[in-house]
Amino acid sequence: MNAVLYWAGIFALGCFALALGCATLRLLRGPTPQDRVLALDTMYINGLLILLVLGIRFGSSIYFDIALLIGLFGFVGSAALAKFLLKGEVIEP
Repeated sequence: MNAVLYWAGIFALGCFALALGCATLRLLRGPTPQDRVLALDTMYINGLLILLVLGIRFGSSIYFDIALLIGLFGFVGSAALAKFLLKGEVIEP
């Protein structure tokens, strides 16, 4: 692996981990439920990006498959939480 790619991966992992920590802080201290939902969205996106960088670093395709699943479940969860915040229920009778 190229030295520049190696250090870029280390830097990217550090930045994504820092962003994940900031989003966790916002999730715990957010003043409104909307802030907490946005923090949760940011957390799953940062987790997805960490997995993608690890997949590139280790050269394994399993990381990409897991990142795809996290993206799909995160999108569905975000849509469900947004509907719950708007209407108070996810499944309408």
